[in-house]
Amino acid sequence: MRLNLYDKCLKMKFSETHSGHLTYCSNIHPGEKWEDHFGQLRTYLPGIKRKVSPDQPFGTGLRLSAKAANELIRPDVLEAFKNWLKQEDLYLFAINGFPYGSFHGERVKENVYAPDWSDERRLKYTLNLADILSELIPDYVDGGISTSPVSYKYWFDSEADCTDVMLKSVEKFSDVAWHLSQIENQKNRYIHLDIEPEPDCLLENGIETVSFFKQWLLPEGSNYLQRKHQLNKKDAREMLLRYIQVCYDTCHFAVEFEDPEQIINMFVSEGIGIGRTQISSALKVPLGDDPKRRETLKKHLTRFNEPVYLHQVVELRSDESYRQYRDLDQALKHIDNPEAVEWRIHFHVPVFLDRFGDLQSTRDHIKDSLPLIFEKTGCRHFEVETYTWDVLPDELKTDIGDSIVRELDWVLKEMQY
Repeated sequence: MRLNLYDKCLKMKFSETHSGHLTYCSNIHPGEKWEDHFGQLRTYLPGIKRKVSPDQPFGTGLRLSAKAANELIRPDVLEAFKNWLKQEDLYLFAINGFPYGSFHGERVKENVYAPDWSDERRLKYTLNLADILSELIPDYVDGGISTSPVSYKYWFDSEADCTDVMLKSVEKFSDVAWHLSQIENQKNRYIHLDIEPEPDCLLENGIETVSFFKQWLLPEGSNYLQRKHQLNKKDAREMLLRYIQVCYDTCHFAVEFEDPEQIINMFVSEGIGIGRTQISSALKVPLGDDPKRRETLKKHLTRFNEPVYLHQVVELRSDESYRQYRDLDQALKHIDNPEAVEWRIHFHVPVFLDRFGDLQSTRDHIKDSLPLIFEKTGCRHFEVETYTWDVLPDELKTDIGDSIVRELDWVLKEMQY
């Protein structure tokens, strides 16, 4: 008899007919080698599980570098991890396949987007993750892999170069869709790849993401699958929409000043699935008119100007236009510009706080978007993703395990699901 673990696990229950898995992403923990990362999981996951889900299996969101994936995919290592999950009453349903290489303790910045989706290494890495997930997800649980939004805009000098990357990337996304369809056919395991829009990437907002599906992925990907696998156009299109979806990161969409209802409705109307929702907050900074206040804000924000991650800034101006800065250090040089009204900063901050002294968070975007995602989409994967604990200002740093529990508790209690 097959165990229907989905009926027994900790879930966010949104209605009588819709519920979903809730976890946190292990990209919070360092370790580019599997042995090192697994050591972090052993240290933190069981304790978090006992506090958040003492009587039910607890879902896991795993972040694997390419190096760790190459190590974990070995049958003996995979079997040992599977046994450990079972022993600790844990199960895997999501993998973060966005950062290919190092993600802690050294400069990451724009390297997080490399290799991009035009590179064969990104494809091989993602297929490895899919094969790992297909061996570990329980019966009746779908699996999801989040991934980078094609490439980084500032790497391209011409439209021709961008077009070339788009075409190559579409072929590789289509190869992933085919691979995932074979996994489902052969193993009865449904896995989707979830593209995660992010500021300054080729797909950085809802409109660009929808345009990518309509203008690139569906027409070009369908043609590619028809040529390579002799599918008809309808089947090719359905395959792409089933296996290639979107990761809705509430931090990223808030930084872009997106209206949740407009964007979610757009995805739904175009038949584009939201495979995962990453629950996280960005910094929100209303600048005001007082020069002294701006100087104070500058001092506070300087504490967030750290050397590891990119912290893109989107500026709302008095004429309702927007200006973007590649990183916080560049934006800080222009904080006294009277045309600037508000900043949104790509710096993941704890979801259980909505203010940090004179600074605010975009937690309101979480509260606005989650009910819409629950009501309008079939999304079942929800993941808290605050990975910046080690680079936060000292007064915001707390025990990692306790902080993760507080974030999960906020989602479960404050959102009343």
